[in-house]
Amino acid sequence: MKFTTSRWPALKGGLLALVAAALFGVSTPLVQRLGSGMGSLTTAALLYAGAALIGVALRRPVAQEARVQGGDAAKLALMALFGAAIGPVALASGLQHTSGTSASLMLTLEAVFTAVLAWLWYHETLERRVILAMALLTLGGAALVLDRADAGGSQILGLFLVMIATAAWGVDNTVSRALAERDPGQVVMIKGALGATATAMLALAVGESPPRLWQALGLLAVGASGYGLSLRFYLLAQRAFGAARTGSVFAFAPFVGAAVAFMLGERSGSLWVLLGAALMVAGIVLHLAERHAHEHEHEAIEHEHAHTHDDPHHAHVHPVPTGRHSHLHRHEPMRHAHAHVPDEHHAHRH
Repeated sequence: MKFTTSRWPALKGGLLALVAAALFGVSTPLVQRLGSGMGSLTTAALLYAGAALIGVALRRPVAQEARVQGGDAAKLALMALFGAAIGPVALASGLQHTSGTSASLMLTLEAVFTAVLAWLWYHETLERRVILAMALLTLGGAALVLDRADAGGSQILGLFLVMIATAAWGVDNTVSRALAERDPGQVVMIKGALGATATAMLALAVGESPPRLWQALGLLAVGASGYGLSLRFYLLAQRAFGAARTGSVFAFAPFVGAAVAFMLGERSGSLWVLLGAALMVAGIVLHLAERHAHEHEHEAIEHEHAHTHDDPHHAHVHPVPTGRHSHLHRHEPMRHAHAHVPDEHHAHRH
């Protein structure tokens, strides 16, 4: 069976991931300033409270998006644990000990953890070009560690905590791939509420001081845009072209954060930082240049997700399909060749 598809199937997913990256990248230096002197648990609770609030506004009508189901509870709990608790707490702690520029660039390693986990869990393809891109990102992170080596153990500890945050978000990103077909607003709302509740309770238990009003309002706003709205675009990008590629494009976020930190007056860069940035940019560009096409087979599958009928993979018939809609539908087996990415319909092995 032959049909025409886009020559650049990754373009939509790439643009969505870039928007998510920009929103999150801006948040890192802002969190460093707004959370100064605050406990890391309190900071995380406010960020995800803001995400939960924007999630309420982002929910779509039932007819347009698939709802979160009872079987998704374990995945949502893991997302909240790693993405809304461990990740933000580690990042907030790390930002207390290192520069905003180095921390922002170190966050690029999130793409490496995400790609490796997506390969292990979902068997997403990692061709030689992708592996080389990941190697460049890792070398860039190593250059940042060398940059901070002369600044004392506290700086190294800060970068290590930021790296823990990237690993936690790598797990979060990989788990969230299984929920990318659900209503992203609902996923953001539930994850934000779970994360905010857990970290707020821990903040009270350890006796962290309450934030000032301007800090609380500022972090709520940053959480709404940099964590809630960013997560929505991230989930839509995963839906479009898989977890590993979304994570790699999202690696653009640290450069946004580093640029914002520079505009806010931070001048902590060095030759090591420039080298790390150059290696990471090379890795991102190399990965985005990927184009993958071959003959492949679709097995029969029945599932529910938002779709339109201008997509040739959705040839089923029902009364008056108008625009984007969601319902349980069946895909019949087919074999064809076209450029594709590992989205919901192209998770085949290679």
